[in-house]
Amino acid sequence: MLDQFINPETNLIALSLVGFASIALLVYSANVAVAKLTGLAGYFRLSTTFMGVTVVSVATSIPEITAHYTASVGILTGKLDPRIGAAVVLGANIGSDVVQQTLIMAIVVFMAGTLHFRRYFLAKTMIPMIVTTLMCLVLGWDGFYSRLDGFILFGSFLGYLYYLYRDERKHYKAEDHGFTPEGETPEGVPQSAKEAWIYALISVVALIITIASAMITLRITEVVVTRTGIGGSLIGVLTLGVASALPELITAVSGIRNGDAGIPLGTLVGSNITNPLVAIGGGALISTYWVPRPLVVWDLPWETITGAILWIYLWLNRGRIGKKGGIYLVVLYFVYVISRSLFFAVD
Repeated sequence: MLDQFINPETNLIALSLVGFASIALLVYSANVAVAKLTGLAGYFRLSTTFMGVTVVSVATSIPEITAHYTASVGILTGKLDPRIGAAVVLGANIGSDVVQQTLIMAIVVFMAGTLHFRRYFLAKTMIPMIVTTLMCLVLGWDGFYSRLDGFILFGSFLGYLYYLYRDERKHYKAEDHGFTPEGETPEGVPQSAKEAWIYALISVVALIITIASAMITLRITEVVVTRTGIGGSLIGVLTLGVASALPELITAVSGIRNGDAGIPLGTLVGSNITNPLVAIGGGALISTYWVPRPLVVWDLPWETITGAILWIYLWLNRGRIGKKGGIYLVVLYFVYVISRSLFFAVD
């Protein structure tokens, strides 16, 4: 029945309404999965910063990861146009990263007043974030992500994850996560193995809903691209990219409200490592991807430059960023979006 509705003959307004509804469902279900997976990470005694960089960044990247893997399967089975499908998910992925590095980071700064990054954190996570973007740029410069490229990206993530876990085991302190010497468990963390299993079950159901809503969104986007002639990567950057970044925003804001900067800082930086390596890398392993030219001549270079500017700013200011720095980030985001729309609208 859904296939009968989503076709080139369907009214664009009706398609758009269903598309927005599916994006909203995608974000909501991903957020539920994020909350439960975060609780499970606490159950297994992982620090908030480590959780942000690894578990939570993967969980909040569920929209991007799901969209990529769903699109890749659709490309393999012939249900999605290879060029449109690849353009949409790659645009959404890179657009989401730029949103997180600039606009969402600025929102978190405005809420917190001032954020402080330890130099150890800047070296351990932000440098790999910039290197990850450069890898995507170099591997995609020929206009194609092969399965070998996907293996390099996905394999790099597994290696980085192993390094972080070994480092975490050396430095973890239970009190940093909210556990008390009296044995009190932080809110949102399972109290028993049975409750942990329930959290895991809810996460699985939420992920299934996320996958379904991602497929609907991709199908509708393909029809819209065909009908309007707008570049698929531009739609991905301006709509899906912003929507996909909402779980990171929600998680970061929640962390600031709870007085814990570890989660938001780790999540925003970690997601910019997870998105390219796991989503693009895993998707390329499945189906390979055509890479639209605007992504390698504008989006990826801009993401690299933005990340480098943020890192340099933080390093020169001893890891601190205040509202003035937040304003700079907002300006960078709008320069990116306006320039993309004016000069790189067509793939």
